This record gives sequence, C-alpha cells and structure tokens, in this order.
Amino acid sequence: MSARHLAEAVRSGVRSARSVLDEHLDAISAREPEIHAFNVVLTEEARAAADEIDRRVAAGEDPGPLAGVPVAVKDNMCTRGIPTTCSSRILEGWIPPYDATVVERLAAAGAVMVGKTNLDEFAMGSSTENSAFGVTRNPLDTTKVPGGSSGGSAAAVAAGFVPLSLGSDTGGSIRQPAALCGVVGVKPTYGAVSRYGLVAFASSLDQIGPFARTVSDAALLLEVISGHDPLDSTSIPEAPADLTSVLDRGVEGMRIGIIEELSGDVLEGIAGDVRARLGEAAAALEAAGATVETTSVPSTVYGLSAY
Repeated sequence: MSARHLAEAVRSGVRSARSVLDEHLDAISAREPEIHAFNVVLTEEARAAADEIDRRVAAGEDPGPLAGVPVAVKDNMCTRGIPTTCSSRILEGWIPPYDATVVERLAAAGAVMVGKTNLDEFAMGSSTENSAFGVTRNPLDTTKVPGGSSGGSAAAVAAGFVPLSLGSDTGGSIRQPAALCGVVGVKPTYGAVSRYGLVAFASSLDQIGPFARTVSDAALLLEVISGHDPLDSTSIPEAPADLTSVLDRGVEGMRIGIIEELSGDVLEGIAGDVRARLGEAAAALEAAGATVETTSVPSTVYGLSAY
C-alpha cells in the first residue's frame, strides 16, 4: 500500500498506526540482518509515536498528511536524543541536542520514524560499502551494492521496511541508489529543503530529498519537508510547491533536453542497456507529447574529475 493510502487509512480509522508500524517492524526483523539498511532501529520510540497518532485520531484530531506512515532517516541528519553517526566511529556515541528541520517536519506531519539508515562514511562514497558499521546489500540482489551514499535509505524502501525515507544528495547520493534499487529518488532544487541539522559534505551542493516507491509518494514527502526555514541561510523564501496537484498534468508541451555527452559514446563506462533504457524513456516522453531535443554540454567530460 502506498504512503498516501496508509495515511488516509490511519486518519479515517480504518487502520491503526500501531498495526501499520508492527507490519513494517516484522519486515525489518525478517530481512534486516541480510540487508543492513539501518544503523539503528528505534522500535520502542516508534511504537510510542504510533500510539500517540492513534490517540490523536481517536480524539478526532488530524495528525497530518503522513499520519502513521513509517519513515527512515539517513544517519547524517540530527535527531534529538538519538545517536547520529554519519556511519563513522568518529561520531559514535554522539547524541545531538536538537532535530534537523526535516525531522521536525516529519513529526509534525504525523510520520513515525523507525530508524536511522546506513551510508558511506560522512556521505563520501557511492556504494554504501564504506561504512564503519558494515556493508548494505541491495534488496533486489544481495550480491550487489545498493549504491550510495544514501544506500541504506534506498534499500529500506526497496525492501519494504518503510514506504518513505530521507537521503542527502551532493553528487548523486539520492539519484544513483534510487536507480540501483528500483525506487523513486529526488534531489530537490537547491534551497527548497532546509539543510539545518544535516552534517555537511559540500554545503554549496548538499540537499535533502525523498525516497519512495511511487512518484506520488515522493511528491507527498517532498511537500512535507519543503518550505522556507530561517535557520538555513540558503533556504528559498517561498512556500513549498503544490506538487500533488500537477501529478496528473502530463508532459504535453514540455521541452526536454538529452545531454549528448551523457547519452552518446563520449563518456566511457555507460552500459549499453542503460543507454537503451534512456532511449526508451525519451521515446515514451515524446509519444506523450513532449518535445525531446539533444543538447551539448562539452564541460560534462570534466565533471567527475572536478567533483
């Protein structure tokens, strides 16, 4: 069931937040030893949060758009009273005295945080093999990596441990593991989501964004965490975009560019089937009414070295 449908079921009293949580905790118990998506699972804290959601529903209150939805948070975002390690022994045992803004917004929306997810140490990696606390496996094929650095967050969604999770993206750390794990991942526009409480990697590039199993759920989570935050000097001083209202709008009239240097033979190491899927996606967008054009960004070939 999607996060949207779960939240609707909890708000309407069809499902209890506690029963939703227990189903996901059972899934974690069954496969987490194999996958290792989490650095910590917050079983008791999550149960207390779910019970509070159920109390509010029983009292006639609306807990919010993510009522009772289990979520996971990458372990480089501060969580008050809960260790934040960045998957490094250097920070082992450090307990932040405050929540990151995105963590506060999750709680305000009624989400239930079930744990902190594994990552490459200090988010510096692309496979989630470089964690001081062990390797994360890809739920689709445990002989493969989930990507990184937000591999734990991607794996948690792909394995069905949670419908939604948060990652951070500097140079692909949401988008790449989303692709490898077969889920939806979005790096938002810079400044759309507050970075307050995110342990920095490269502040001019870092952004927090959602993982989900559907585009609709990713849009819902992005709406929840977006919006101006005076605690982040780079935060855009605008209200969050209404993404839900445009989900069914279609692509007719859009102009979409395919970067020649990323789709042709200029860059080495791009698998043939990846190129084929890109071509299929472009053709599908064109058939749906978009204009697809090839464009050139010659400096792309220096991107990885510069990064």
